[in-house]
Order: sequence, then C-alpha cells, then structure tokens
Amino acid sequence: MNDVIRHAAKETFRTACGKDNGMSLITVKNLAVGYEGQAVEKDISFSVSKGDYLCILGENGSGKTTLMKTLLHLQKPIAGEILLQDGLRSDEIGYLPQQTVIQKDFPASVREIVRSGCLGRAGLHPFYGKEEKALAEQNMERMGIKELARRSYRELSGGQQQRVLLARALCATQKLLVLDEPVTGLDPKATMEMYELIKQLNQEGVAIIMITHDVNVAVQYSSHVLHVGTPSFYGTKESYLSSDLGKLFLLQRSKEMTADAGKGGNHD
Repeated sequence: MNDVIRHAAKETFRTACGKDNGMSLITVKNLAVGYEGQAVEKDISFSVSKGDYLCILGENGSGKTTLMKTLLHLQKPIAGEILLQDGLRSDEIGYLPQQTVIQKDFPASVREIVRSGCLGRAGLHPFYGKEEKALAEQNMERMGIKELARRSYRELSGGQQQRVLLARALCATQKLLVLDEPVTGLDPKATMEMYELIKQLNQEGVAIIMITHDVNVAVQYSSHVLHVGTPSFYGTKESYLSSDLGKLFLLQRSKEMTADAGKGGNHD
C-alpha cells in the first residue's frame, strides 16, 4: 500500500472520529489490542451511536475478533480508552459470538437458552422473574422462533440456532448488539434471513457492531465502516466506498470471489 493511500485513510479516520452528536453509546480512543502486551492492532478510534450499523472489515489476522473481545471487556486493552455513554452499561451489550461445534450441540431447550440472556438483568436472584420471562417470550416472538420454545437447541438447523442466539442477545440489550461473523456456516437462504433480521433490529433503533468478511454485506447494510489493519479507516459507508482503501479492498474481494466460484464449479 503506498504512502498516498495510507495518508488519505488516516485523514478520513481522524475526521470521522471527530463526529459528536451527543448520542454516542460507545467511544473508542487510540485503542491498542493484542495479547501478553503485544499489540496486533493499535491507534483504533471510532464511535457508535443509537441507530448506527458499523461493519468491521479487514484481512484475516488483522485483529478484528481481538478488538471485539476487548470491547466486550473479555480481555484488557493494551492502551487507549473505551467509553460507555448515554447510560449504556457493560452488561447491556448483547453479544452473538461465532458458534463452536460444542455450542451447536448444547443440550438445552430453546426457551432455556433465550432466558439465559436475562442473567444480567436478574442480578443476584436465582430464578427468572415475570419481567425476564416475558422479555424472553417477546424476543422469541420477535425472531420467529416461539413455536420452537420447547425444542432442544441441538435439534435445530443452523439458521434456527442463530435466531435463538440472537433472541438471547436481545434479552441483554435494547441498545447495542455486537455480532462476530453471525452467518458463518449458514446456507444462502438462512444467511439472507439473518441479515434481514439484523437490518430490522437496526431500523428499530438497536445499534449494531458486526464483524464480517463479506465487504458486499458491509456495503449493503452498514451506515459506517471500520477497516482494521494498515492502513486503517473509519467513516461512513459512502466515504469508505470513495476511498482508495475501500476501492482496493472491494476489488480484491471481487477477484477472490470470482476465483472461488471458478474452483467450485457447478453446484446444481
């Protein structure tokens, strides 16, 4: 990447982070993330406000998941600040992680898993109250899985399981959802349904932070883009599309998709 592209990306990054509409839920300033004191990414700055849809892009190994874990206080930052604002508490951030094989085979009912998202609200009480139970039912209805409430989670399809986990995340928040590659392993139909559900939640006012490897999804759904790596970028989707970095990344991904399609052949 040449110095002109690097300079332009940094200028856009600084300018976009200067927005101040008084409604930010989370603001990140000069953040460095990594392990054992070694930064995998640094100088990260961005903010997310109510109604924002932020997609995090970057090459594999660029630190996207490490950044997300740091935002969720699952690991400590090496440097910088993460400020929660507008009344947002750390236990009010809904999280949808990438699923593991063990998680997909979890032996619990759909209702039990969704209700577990209310644990932060229940506090020290050992049982769910009427409010928590009602919230779980509401979010199952919202995700179109209420008829599955008594079913075992491990008997469901991948798309149904992700709806369950999204309903669970919504029990923790009405403000901010953090999603790590939420469509991994889903078939095309389930993938589109999941993206449309997330879009609907965003339109209802829930702010979204989503890691995705699919730049086309970022272009279609996001309001803002954070591109981690060297160079870095943060700004509106429109600014990203007009930047040299955005154009180059789109071109690279387009070539990769064309190559993958050629290798895959006809899947009819």
